[in-house]
Amino acid sequence: MKTLYFRIVVTFILIAMVSSVLALFLSNWYYLTKLRDQNEEQIWKITTEIRTLYEEMPGVEPSTFFTHIANMGFQLYVVNEQMAGTFYGAPYKHTQFDPEHIQRVLAGETYRGMLQERHVLMVIGYFENSLRNSIGVPLQVQGKSYALFVRPALEQQIGGVRVLMAFLLGLTFLFSIVLIIILSQLIVKPIKKLREATKRIVGGSYEITMDVSRQDEIGELARDFTYMAQSLKQVEAMRQEFVGNVSHEIQSPLTSIQGFAQSILDQTTSEEEKERYLHIILDESKRLSSLSKQLLTLASLDKESHVVKRTLYRLDEQIRQILINTEWQWSDKDLAIDLNLPETDVSADHQLMHQVWLNLITNGIKYARPHDALHLAIQSSETEVTVVVSDTGIGMSEAELPHIFTRFYKADRSRNRASAGTGLGLSIVQKIIELHRGSIHVQSELGKGTTFTVRLPRM
Repeated sequence: MKTLYFRIVVTFILIAMVSSVLALFLSNWYYLTKLRDQNEEQIWKITTEIRTLYEEMPGVEPSTFFTHIANMGFQLYVVNEQMAGTFYGAPYKHTQFDPEHIQRVLAGETYRGMLQERHVLMVIGYFENSLRNSIGVPLQVQGKSYALFVRPALEQQIGGVRVLMAFLLGLTFLFSIVLIIILSQLIVKPIKKLREATKRIVGGSYEITMDVSRQDEIGELARDFTYMAQSLKQVEAMRQEFVGNVSHEIQSPLTSIQGFAQSILDQTTSEEEKERYLHIILDESKRLSSLSKQLLTLASLDKESHVVKRTLYRLDEQIRQILINTEWQWSDKDLAIDLNLPETDVSADHQLMHQVWLNLITNGIKYARPHDALHLAIQSSETEVTVVVSDTGIGMSEAELPHIFTRFYKADRSRNRASAGTGLGLSIVQKIIELHRGSIHVQSELGKGTTFTVRLPRM
């Protein structure tokens, strides 16, 4: 398996190599467009100056003159009419040459091989040590025609510079590779730490330490990863608490059912006690059934895939119908019902919203005292519909309010089991309202009552 470190090193080396090739072709373009003609023109001037200088000094021995010129950093080739040639200075590496070019120069023409020769990379041609890569001019030596070919002896003129540049470029490339290999570790190291942290999270350990001080993408990834680990830790804690709460809520009625059933089977109870025990068993069974239904509802809502089936219906009629269905409950406490329910159409999931109003109304009835009041009101605007459910019951303390939508939270632990719920109802209410993109707020004062305010956007 190719590691990320290996991939980064290979990628950087390929980048360096490709960059070198691109730089070479770009240098070749620059040489063709800017330097070749200028360089050739300079050599042409030097060649004509050599010829002019010799012609102005007719008494100088030709071989001596050409030797001195060659010693100044040039390669010369002098050819007479019989095609016999003499080299002066550093030898040419390639001496193959078309005799026709020599004949033309002897006839009075010029040869400009630096412009005529073609190479795949013309910049390489500048360094080609060959006779064809030279400047040729006709020359009169003691009344006889000669052809003089000249090119700079680069080995002599810039040989040291060429070696230095080659050494510099070679070391640059070598150090680049070494630094790529070393510095790639700095890139891969935090990734390895993330991988190790991932393994710890998979193993159930959420206590991880990451370098979140870096101000780059890896730093952002480390911060996001740390936040994710903290979130997973909270989710795991909530899951464990949820499992514990569910187990407790199931175990309590099961214990009661088993205990009372065993008492009946022991046949040590009177008929009156048997009947009372059977009623308790029935009530506890209903509680288990209610808990099961609410858990299934929460599971469905938590999937976030629950489709809200919106229909347009009369909200005021829905609330009135729930009041009719719960009449036996609020009549038993002789509650005063105060309604302000104008005709209101709303686009929502009829079945889900029925659970919302039923839960809020039954809560208000459950925790109201005899002869208290229950107020229900609808207010509407162009953008939203507001429903207020208020009672004058026992209320809640300010410390309890932030927790009432928490699953399995029961505000008053002292309430008897007959009136105590599962602690899931308000969690379901909040989830349904969130699915409708609405909001729910609560206000309560101990001993004075509670008010729930639900706001739903008009669709």
